[in-house]
Amino acid sequence: MAIIEVNDLVKRYGEYTAVNRVSFSVQPGEIFGILGPNGAGKTTTVECIEGLRKADGGTITVCGIDTQSGDPELRQVLGAQLQESELPDRLKVGEAMQLYASFYRNPADWRQLLDDLSLTGKINARYRGLSGGQKQRLSIALALVGNPKVAILDEVTTGLDPNARRDAWDLIERIRDRGVTVLLVTHFMEEAERLCDRLAVIDSGRVVALDTPAGLIAQVDKNQKIRLRPSAPVDHTILTALPEVTSVERAGSQLVVTGTGNLLLAVTTTLAQNGIIADDLRVEQATLDDAFVALTGRSIDA
Repeated sequence: MAIIEVNDLVKRYGEYTAVNRVSFSVQPGEIFGILGPNGAGKTTTVECIEGLRKADGGTITVCGIDTQSGDPELRQVLGAQLQESELPDRLKVGEAMQLYASFYRNPADWRQLLDDLSLTGKINARYRGLSGGQKQRLSIALALVGNPKVAILDEVTTGLDPNARRDAWDLIERIRDRGVTVLLVTHFMEEAERLCDRLAVIDSGRVVALDTPAGLIAQVDKNQKIRLRPSAPVDHTILTALPEVTSVERAGSQLVVTGTGNLLLAVTTTLAQNGIIADDLRVEQATLDDAFVALTGRSIDA
């Protein structure tokens, strides 16, 4: 049974429809991504799921709870890291964790959470003294302190440097390993491709595609390209005869071989059998960014 069910969700602001009949479901144990550009309706969608906004149409349930009903039980099963949140400057990390833990019937061991998030050394630090990455990790700890079944992480790595972003990715995978279902909102393609089991691509308030990252990419182009510099002249027919190869082209001193399936193994094996070494070999495939452009007609940053 799905742990999150969203059916025909609609949210309007006056004459503007921010979310237009959005539907998807999330299975227990998934990292489910909502991918789209800024202003696409991602945050409005998750705020309706969290019960922070009133929908104008459709239904939403989390663990069977109607999120629009005001049922306080929702807070016991759902933890959220908001896109923008602040704490009082003088509040200490340990004080914040104790306060939030008091809101729940069966809170997690907040000291262990701080240890898991490499924040134990900051337990007596005031909020204003934390770095951006530390504030992000604290917001995740606060989202998890209630032992939720579902965690919503909204643009959790925005503003982080590349190293801190990769640390956050490792952390999100560890959250899933704790048995928590994760709903991840992002506009970073690499993040979505690395972490998400499935993705809903949202553009202009609508779901334009719903699939695994690999499935979305396959909708665009199943072909692969191999670029290589052969150590000796190549008779193209030895490659075009392979069932995996659809075309062979020369680009200066390079060969560009296009095909499907286990193309790399087929090409390199055949070249080796003919005494040819493939130097400067590079495999090129369609990316999630290519899929997004194909699905929406524009780059995610446009």
